[in-house]
Amino acid sequence: MKQFLMTVAGVFVGLVLFLVGVPFLLIVMAASAARPAPVPTHTVLQLDLRGGLSDQESQNPFASLGGGSGQSVMSIIQTLRRAETDDKVEAVLVRLPEGGMAPASADELRLAFKHFRAVGKKPIFAHSQGLYPSGLVTSTYMLGSAASEFWMQPDSSLQAVGAASEEMFFKRFFDKYGVKADYEQRYEYKNAVNPYLYSDYTPAHRESTLSWMGSVYTTALTTAAQDRKVDPAALIKTIEAGPYSAEEAKAKGLIDRVGQVKDVQDAMLSRAGKGAKLLDFDDYASRAKKAPAKTGGSTIAVVSAEGAIMTGSGQGGSPFGGDSTIYSDQVAKALYDAIDDKDVKAIVFRVSSPGGSDTASEQILAAVKAAKKANKPIVVSMGTYAASGGYWISSGASAIVAEPTTLTGSIGVFGGKFALGDALARFGVDVKQVHVGSDYSGAFGTGQGFTPDQRARFAAWMDRIYAGFVHRVAEGRKLPEDRVREIAKGRVWTGVQAKQLGLVDELGGFYEAVDKAKSLAGIKGEVKLKKVGGSTSPFEALEKLLGVSETSARTLAASAWILGDPRSQSILDEMAKARLRATPSGASVLADTPVH
Repeated sequence: MKQFLMTVAGVFVGLVLFLVGVPFLLIVMAASAARPAPVPTHTVLQLDLRGGLSDQESQNPFASLGGGSGQSVMSIIQTLRRAETDDKVEAVLVRLPEGGMAPASADELRLAFKHFRAVGKKPIFAHSQGLYPSGLVTSTYMLGSAASEFWMQPDSSLQAVGAASEEMFFKRFFDKYGVKADYEQRYEYKNAVNPYLYSDYTPAHRESTLSWMGSVYTTALTTAAQDRKVDPAALIKTIEAGPYSAEEAKAKGLIDRVGQVKDVQDAMLSRAGKGAKLLDFDDYASRAKKAPAKTGGSTIAVVSAEGAIMTGSGQGGSPFGGDSTIYSDQVAKALYDAIDDKDVKAIVFRVSSPGGSDTASEQILAAVKAAKKANKPIVVSMGTYAASGGYWISSGASAIVAEPTTLTGSIGVFGGKFALGDALARFGVDVKQVHVGSDYSGAFGTGQGFTPDQRARFAAWMDRIYAGFVHRVAEGRKLPEDRVREIAKGRVWTGVQAKQLGLVDELGGFYEAVDKAKSLAGIKGEVKLKKVGGSTSPFEALEKLLGVSETSARTLAASAWILGDPRSQSILDEMAKARLRATPSGASVLADTPVH
């Protein structure tokens, strides 16, 4: 009886959540689809970067409800392009994070800030409540230096004195408790599993980490010095002698002004003109999305890919999940759709991925190669990183454009398992295995490490994947395989380093990749960017989630909106009565068209 009552209670709670939650969600979507309010005549946009950024917009329309930040580098730079020619937008105020940010994200935003100031002839002010040694904070300082004025809050601290990376090594812990990390790496720079295999940095691990960190650090401060029009060596020396208070930083020429955020807001509104208003950047972006799309010019398709690379289509996951994943079926289909679209003259493939499945990567690379075979230039624009599998899917492109601090390369492979038999035996748990067929069928059991035969077969498999990776890079980048093997071995490079090695063609951001695509396709003048694939609308997502059509979802949303008005309810009642009178035998009819 108790279990029955618990089941009934659970069903009741579920029904309440469904009947209340879904209509509420539909109402929110209906409201968001309403015609946006006009932008004030004199507007100062306020862009807050303190909540974190993804590289691209989430593929899931409900991701923000599941904890996603909702802001992406790509959406920001595209919105700034629109704002720079909007007569109602007078300036932009940027709230900087207190810690570090992804270096390539800072690079991309810096280019957007510079373009906004140059083309729009409008100022960007940056305000910081302090810069503290968390992550690569020098990249945050670089971004602030790209603004027309760099402000800091009184008595806050500027501690962008360098860059540090800390790693936890678990080898001694595993030895103590009987856990064996049984992995194969190709080769010494493929250090993702080093924390499980060693108790300290190996020479290769230390060399690679210091190399890319040094490149990021030097690039950020050299760029900041250029924007502040000071000698790079002098700026680096001053920075490293810190930390400083905001007042000391101003005295040393590291920033421009000291003031509270209210002070900089008032200063910008005063410069913007009488009646000027602050407008949240996200609000402006949502209005900009609903503006009429450009219709003239040749079409360049934009295909996006962010996250770990996996096989599959991405169906069946939580509709509110915020994690980004590159599903090979989705991305390959988007690329083939762009190839088949007769209006598309070229493709820009935005990639931000640390890697993943080699088979999924190969499926996407096949679509990239198909674009070239169809005489449609495909240019990869690298975001935060395009390493390992992220480089695999990029290697066959017509051209690759990376930010100076994009982490790329990592041409290598690793694989293996944790053997937990000894550890579990200490707690009275025995792991035993039986198998039929080859001994290799049980290679990935968790009870014990690889047998000599299993390791030999597994190592041969790793060798084949690595050799195939090297071959694909050599073929795509038109480099000798011996040269690729020299610069591969799983080593991570920055965009600056990768360009010197021939792994990327140009340094720049998304719009530089668009220019490259135009050039390769022989396009003159302006182009229309067409997003292919990617996120579905909230109504399409509900169709998959609830098993109703998109049209019906819109009908429910509109109905839920007007049912709150008693007058609307009475009108609907009369309509229903009239419909019943007009229907043979009084059969009910559910209209499958939106209610306006």
